Amino acid sequence: MQPARLGQERLQNGAQVILRLPGGTLNALTASAVAAAAHEITEDRAVRVVVLTSLGPDFCTGPDPQLDPLGLGEDPAAAIARIRVPVIAAVQGDCRSVGLELVLACDIVVATSSARFALDDVAVGRGLPCWGGTQRLARAVGVARATAMMLSGEELTASAAEAAGLVWSVLEDPNALQVHCAALANRLCGLGPLALEYAKEAVHRGAELPLRDGLRLEGDLNTLLATSADRAEGLAAFFAKRPADFAGR
Repeated sequence: MQPARLGQERLQNGAQVILRLPGGTLNALTASAVAAAAHEITEDRAVRVVVLTSLGPDFCTGPDPQLDPLGLGEDPAAAIARIRVPVIAAVQGDCRSVGLELVLACDIVVATSSARFALDDVAVGRGLPCWGGTQRLARAVGVARATAMMLSGEELTASAAEAAGLVWSVLEDPNALQVHCAALANRLCGLGPLALEYAKEAVHRGAELPLRDGLRLEGDLNTLLATSADRAEGLAAFFAKRPADFAGR
């Protein structure tokens, strides 16, 4: 039997990239492929948005028994977090352990009502999460809930994850997930890529800074954006009442 592999599809002349986990457990081959794909996407200025999803009924049920998360050449969650453009996670079914760590590295999480989230490595005896889960989960849902989830293996339903701030939107119809995320990706592709990149940087970097420094970062990024060709194109398109044609520079 062939090992499960990462699927990759490019749409709109490469502006959209869809990465599909095989579902089930995550093996070393797929984890390394995620990191490699994320690195390639980061270097490709043509990419405007990424969707991370899965085949089958589950997003990721946890690590393959043979996967050593510390033994990989590159942390795939860290590689996803470094992607400049918006990354959408489309989640259905189980999203556990390393699967949740990948989702936590994304920017927008959309889930079906069947989705269930758990960071259960400690509870099942695998050890500590090691792809940033201990840090990103606390930032997403708060220290108290993150601690309870990690120590007890508590599972969050999709609605609970939405209430906690982990998930942005929950869809009742499981068949609507891919359509909904495709529409969201299309919308983001029509926006200014530099503005999206700088907004993402302002939020993520700013969250790690004192307020004064975060405000300075916001101002610096606004200054950079104001001198860009995209900013000029956006203004010209607005006054001409036409769609903007952003070049990403």
